[in-house]
Amino acid sequence: MKLAGFDWDSANWPKCGKHGVSREEIEEILVGAPAVLTDPHPEEPRMRAIGRTRSGRYVFLVFMLR
Repeated sequence: MKLAGFDWDSANWPKCGKHGVSREEIEEILVGAPAVLTDPHPEEPRMRAIGRTRSGRYVFLVFMLR
């Protein structure tokens, strides 16, 4: 899958930053080769990903494709 970009809205970025994860780390994971699974959330078509940054940090993400 090829990503065209990232949509950082006013709700999702502060939440990620609160967990100590930078935008750069998140984008790094998603353009790399993360393990991706569907998320069982009943109200939104979300996905889960886990990957490793260039610095070696493992990051778990929940995201939506648009």
